[in-house]
Amino acid sequence: MLRLTDVAIGYDSQTVVDNLDLHLEAGQIGCLLGASGCGKTSILRAIAGFQEVTCGQISLRSNVVSEPNTMLAAQKRNIGVVFQDYALFPHMTVAQNIAFGLHRLSKDERQQRVRELLNLVGLNGLEERYPHGLSGGQQQRVALVRAMAPKPDLLLLDEPFSSLDSELREALAIELRSILKHENTTALLVTHDQYEAFAMADVIGVMHQGKLMQWADAYTLYHQPNSKAVANFIGEGVLLSGKVAEHKQIDCALGTFNQTNQRTYSVGQSVSFLIRPDDIILDPSSAIRAKVIDKAFRGSHIWYRLQLLSPDTQQQVICLAPSHHNYAIHESLGIRLDLKHLIVFAD
Repeated sequence: MLRLTDVAIGYDSQTVVDNLDLHLEAGQIGCLLGASGCGKTSILRAIAGFQEVTCGQISLRSNVVSEPNTMLAAQKRNIGVVFQDYALFPHMTVAQNIAFGLHRLSKDERQQRVRELLNLVGLNGLEERYPHGLSGGQQQRVALVRAMAPKPDLLLLDEPFSSLDSELREALAIELRSILKHENTTALLVTHDQYEAFAMADVIGVMHQGKLMQWADAYTLYHQPNSKAVANFIGEGVLLSGKVAEHKQIDCALGTFNQTNQRTYSVGQSVSFLIRPDDIILDPSSAIRAKVIDKAFRGSHIWYRLQLLSPDTQQQVICLAPSHHNYAIHESLGIRLDLKHLIVFAD
């Protein structure tokens, strides 16, 4: 449905996106995830037809719509867009907003499509309301189904949850995923919030300084990041330093562990490896000791930042432990590492 090949985007001779390749199959939900300024919104604008590319091609249904000096007009791409501020027409009712892009249908067909979409998002009875009379979540749903109403080939969503309370974001992302899957809509989401991306997308691209670092599902990004940039951005965790020993093992302040990477490192080479909070187990009988230097209560669990007490290191790890044990700041405790696989990066 969508393919970007070696795409570059620039403004005033400055390249903001470079060498980008990705594709989405029909019915897939993709996400571009990254911090502000990484280029993800520029990519969305280029796909929509609002921004030229300086290199490469963008194709929809195998038809090239953008390449240098050639750009199919946005209104000819059959793409729907949900903007960050929703951009609902304040002088139109909910029903009129949804029907806005359905002028090619008969009156009866428009009314049927509007009823169908209102039912899909649970807004029956609100068709005569104006946007100012809706909650933020309701406005978001109206903006979504207005963009979906003409059945576009591709739906683009630009930070669609940014104006909502954090408690609502993940729940609404799950709900919108269900709506998109019901309609078999191909969609591409842009966000800086990884939990929104995890809840909504089939495949996620992590952006960093204008480059697509990895394009994979959420599980792969979390457990098999392909670079330090992805490892640092996805999930909570720390990169612990160590050295490669004989027999593909890694020596570090927490012990010696078998390397599971396919990549081969030289004996004695300095490396870093990824430790997630769920890799650290509190174990009073362990000889490895750590001191609590920070903590945060999270209901069923307590988040701890721990300083390793090994005499030759000042390294820290993060632990998420059941809250029926409540350790104090500066308290010493035993820990062990429960690693299913070791993700190693060269220093």
